[in-house]
Amino acid sequence: MSAAAPPPLEIRGLTVAYGERPVLWDVTWAAPQGLTAIVGPNGAGKSTLIKAALGLIPALSGEARFFGRPLDEARMRVGYLPQRASVDWDFPATALDVVCMARYPRMNWWGRVPRRERDAAAAALAEVGLSDLAGRQIGRLSGGQQQRVFLARALAQDADLYLMDEPFAAVDAATEQAIVAVLRRIAASGRNVVAVHHDLSTVPDYFAHVLLLNGRAVAAGPVAEAFTPTNIAAAYGGRLNLLEHASVAPA
Repeated sequence: MSAAAPPPLEIRGLTVAYGERPVLWDVTWAAPQGLTAIVGPNGAGKSTLIKAALGLIPALSGEARFFGRPLDEARMRVGYLPQRASVDWDFPATALDVVCMARYPRMNWWGRVPRRERDAAAAALAEVGLSDLAGRQIGRLSGGQQQRVFLARALAQDADLYLMDEPFAAVDAATEQAIVAVLRRIAASGRNVVAVHHDLSTVPDYFAHVLLLNGRAVAAGPVAEAFTPTNIAAAYGGRLNLLEHASVAPA
C-alpha cells in the first residue's frame, strides 16, 4: 500500500451502546494492509466493532471508511465471515449452495446460478479443502467443516478486505491450520484481513498487526511493537495470568 493510499478500514470516533450500556466509546483506528487481529477480553466490543463498521448494528456516533469510501461505495470490495454460532445450520442448503450465495451480487435474481459463478464457488471450496463435500447439507458437516464453508463463502466474494469474527473459534487443529494457510495466501496476494481473535498465544504467529480493545482502543500497531505485556495488561484489566502461555514482545 502506498503512502497516499487510504487504509483498508478506518474507524473514526465510533461509539456504540446496547440500550443504555456503552460498548464502544469514541474508537478511532485504521487497519493497515495485511493480517490484523482484534483482541480483548469478553465484552470488550470486538465483534461490535466489526458489526457496526458493516452497518449491521447502529452506532451512536462515528463512521467507518473502506479504502477511503463509505461502505455503500465499497461493498463489493469487502467480505464478511460471521461467528459460526449465528448461522442457522438447519437451512436446507448444500455447502456449494452456501458458497454460491456470495456470488449473488454478480447474478440476476432469477433463474439458475450461471456455470461461471458455480465454478467460482467450487474453486473457493477447493481452496479450503472441501471439494468432496460440496453436495452435503450444511447441518450434516462437522463444526470445523462448517467454518470452512463460510470461509469459502467469504473467499468467493473475491474481496480486497475480509472482516472475520472469531474464525478459529471451536474448530479442530487441522481446520485452524487450514484457515491460517488461507489467511496467509490472502495477505500474500495483497489483500487484507481484520479478524476478531481470542487466543493470545497465537497472535504473534498468525498476525502482523494487532488492535487491543476494551471499550476503547488501548493500543494498536505491528505485533512486535504493540503486543506487549504492558498493553495486554491494560486491555485485560491487569489480569496478567492471561500472558502465561502467550508469546509476546517485551514491555
